[in-house]
Amino acid sequence: MAPRTRRQLRVLHVAAELYPWVKTGGLGDVVAALPPALVAEGVDVRLCLPGYAPLLDAARESEVARLATPFAVERVRIGLARLPGGVPPAYIVDHPAFYDRPGGAYGGPDGEIFPDNDRRFGLLSWVAAALADGADPEWRPAIVHGHDWHAGLVPAYLRARGGPAASIFTVHNLAYQGLFGADTFAELALPPAFFSVDGVEFYGGVSFVKAGIFYADRPTTVSPTYAAEIQTPPYGENLDGLLQFRADVLSGILNGVDPRVWNPADDPALPVPYGLDDAASGRAAAKAALQHRIGLAEDPAAPLFATVTRLTPQKGMDLALAALPGLVALGGQFALLGSGDAGLEQGFATAAALHPDRLGAVIGYDEAMARLIFAGADAVVVPSRFEPCGLTQLYALRYGSVPVVRRTGGLADTVVDATAEALAGGTATGFAFDDETAPALLAAMERAIALYRDPPAWRRIVRRGMTRDFSWGAAARQYLALYRELAA
Repeated sequence: MAPRTRRQLRVLHVAAELYPWVKTGGLGDVVAALPPALVAEGVDVRLCLPGYAPLLDAARESEVARLATPFAVERVRIGLARLPGGVPPAYIVDHPAFYDRPGGAYGGPDGEIFPDNDRRFGLLSWVAAALADGADPEWRPAIVHGHDWHAGLVPAYLRARGGPAASIFTVHNLAYQGLFGADTFAELALPPAFFSVDGVEFYGGVSFVKAGIFYADRPTTVSPTYAAEIQTPPYGENLDGLLQFRADVLSGILNGVDPRVWNPADDPALPVPYGLDDAASGRAAAKAALQHRIGLAEDPAAPLFATVTRLTPQKGMDLALAALPGLVALGGQFALLGSGDAGLEQGFATAAALHPDRLGAVIGYDEAMARLIFAGADAVVVPSRFEPCGLTQLYALRYGSVPVVRRTGGLADTVVDATAEALAGGTATGFAFDDETAPALLAAMERAIALYRDPPAWRRIVRRGMTRDFSWGAAARQYLALYRELAA
């Protein structure tokens, strides 16, 4: 008698972004990388995504349903799309009135957030729950995995439908909660009892993130340290009490890096691709190209610090700005690629004008420039006040830049501080500091410069960072263990 084979788990991932078609931050990278890693572990994965024009333009898709929903008079068309690049099949919520608009995923060209984002992402969550309830008779998931506040209502809709599938809800950044006024609730078609403290109600309004955390069978977040931090008032964004209540089922699973996308040996943005054995020459070429492009003195001996970031209070870039005079005095250089807070943008531009050979700032975002920074900077600075996981330091390690980070969240979980013991034991991968101050950051940068002046020691820390395994396989296996628990 032939042995019985385990039936493939069917898991639906629900998200608002997917690299390279729709990306505003790390979420798009995660949704592009985690599902294929799960497929490699034997999971039958599909995605559920808003019908943005770039996705529709890229997809070969066929209609699977037209659903009557609470969000539109007309039925909403659901397509099943095949996207290039090894992406699992994706259900596209094809409702042009909500998703085919000028601007970005969440707001218009003027930078203003769309006022109906509650309805736009309520529809996304509602459709995901409908798919779990059999809207596509050919494929029905056992588990629905929602990502960030845009999918926060998925567990609530599943509960309202009687639990046709188990749910996981991953918080990628608790600071972005999907907060709306109380009048939103009437538009969501949830049972009246769900608008309560034990439900979606949050200080008189509606919180999509709270809904996800409260109703999900398993809430998760993107690093073990962040999972612990958000259960405390400084990091909990007024949800620390709920997170403590759910602590027995809350877990933190580190994000990873997709080696197909982030690989210095096969990156067309670099002047000379390189691997582990020829990193010194490849990174020297990238450093010269970066210094030239950003207008710094082309000095190979100058320790070059850099960052790719959003200019927000979370990222601690006010600390970096305040540390720049001290860095210049130490003989260092600094390159910034980022945008956001107008005061910080002006501050970095002013500093660059005062020391054009030492400091450079490019306001905005450019993917090729970001990759050149990871390859060409000696050290990448991530002084975040909080950081759920952080991908910047992982990209830096992969490309041989040494991270200088504040010890919080995923930064604490992924960077081993270059203490004397860690250097002697060959485990050091970067420099970490604790205090939320510019002097603490500058002291860490000064330690980095001291090690940089010892080329053999610097080569060892670069090599150790490049050999760390932050691929998605480990994360996929941890999620698979959760899926199997829920399926059982």
